[in-house]
Amino acid sequence: MKNLSRIIIGCCCLLLLAISWIVVINSESTVEKQQKLIDDAATLTKDHIYILAVPLLEEAAGYNTPKTPKAEEDLKEVYLKLINKSGFAGKYTELLDKQMSRKDAGYAVFEEAAKYYLELSDLPRALAVLKKGIAKTEDTVLIKLYEDSRYEYQTSRTSYDYVAPIFGSTVQVQIDGRWGLARADGTLMISCAYEKISTYSAGRAIVKKDGEIYAIDYDNNRVAKLHEKALDFGNYADNRVPLLIDGQWQRATGEFIIGEYAFQQIGMYSGGYAAAKEDGKWGVVDLGVKWLIPAEYDAIIQDELGRCYAQGAVFARQGEEVYLFSGGKQVGDAYEDARPFSSAGFAAVKRDGKWGFIDTAGTEKVDFIFDDALSFGQHLAAVNIDGLWGYIGVAGKVVIEPTFIEAKSFSGGTAPVLTEQGWQFISLLEYKKEMSL
Repeated sequence: MKNLSRIIIGCCCLLLLAISWIVVINSESTVEKQQKLIDDAATLTKDHIYILAVPLLEEAAGYNTPKTPKAEEDLKEVYLKLINKSGFAGKYTELLDKQMSRKDAGYAVFEEAAKYYLELSDLPRALAVLKKGIAKTEDTVLIKLYEDSRYEYQTSRTSYDYVAPIFGSTVQVQIDGRWGLARADGTLMISCAYEKISTYSAGRAIVKKDGEIYAIDYDNNRVAKLHEKALDFGNYADNRVPLLIDGQWQRATGEFIIGEYAFQQIGMYSGGYAAAKEDGKWGVVDLGVKWLIPAEYDAIIQDELGRCYAQGAVFARQGEEVYLFSGGKQVGDAYEDARPFSSAGFAAVKRDGKWGFIDTAGTEKVDFIFDDALSFGQHLAAVNIDGLWGYIGVAGKVVIEPTFIEAKSFSGGTAPVLTEQGWQFISLLEYKKEMSL
């Protein structure tokens, strides 16, 4: 019985050894065959016979050996030689996609793909490739190429007499003294037929026409009417619109339900807070009557729309000095002037006659070197240099040259700028619809 067991074990060992030799022999033959395909293709490409090299390299690239990367690189070179012939551009990009999708993909394939798309002027796809590569490799070469490419823009053909800052996905626009609403890219959405129009929020905007104040929806349908007599109104957000009634500013909902509390003045709500004036002094109040910042200051810094609060921070003026309040408490140094924070990014502040940028802790983030500035909107801030406006990135470097008469903040990849043709919109090509990778 023991002899039989030994015989069986011996046979199994011999079988395993035989299988191992077969695997080695087959593996060697696969590598040799793959190498011969690569060599034969090289002979053809040396004579510029690319079309016949394609099937050889495609077969070689189909194997899984250490020589496969070499076969793929040779195949890409041949595809590029034939790129203007039908089907080969698709073959090339398919192979790039295959290489980029691998777990061990290095920065070089993403750089190659991005440069290819940049040569084709397909910036959205190039930037999408770079973002994917940066996420996977964090390589500085890709980061630099991305930063060098991402700020290309196109200018809209539409122009207006005046535009407000973009709010959400819409913007208030004016033609011949009448107001309407446009989409963030400048495309007119509601014709300029109103004496006044508010920001668009929660499906409606407040308008004034022929002495009436009422609310309209996205399709310019009337959805609510104010029956009380109001001389003016402010911008609408957080389901609150300020109304000037009997010389006092009161707050109403989008359905014109008016609250009891009145102020001397009140700004636009943002993040649940608004600047408000009471007994000759300014503070910051919530949606009820609770004061985040007591009404003890000469002014609360507001933007053009009337917003003062974002990222938990506001600026208050007392005399010649402006103070930063974060979380309701004063932080950092005093400044000469400031612009409110937006929902993300640094705020513009003025010191010694020049503008720079700080975070909500009061830490300086961009040097005080600009003649004027707006706080960051997205990852860009409008700055004035020698009388013209352009844009800087978060590192403080100019990324869109100062060529505009005026400029406003970016939102959703678009910003209003004043040119010789009037107010137009510049849109970063990065924010065009990205093609799938």
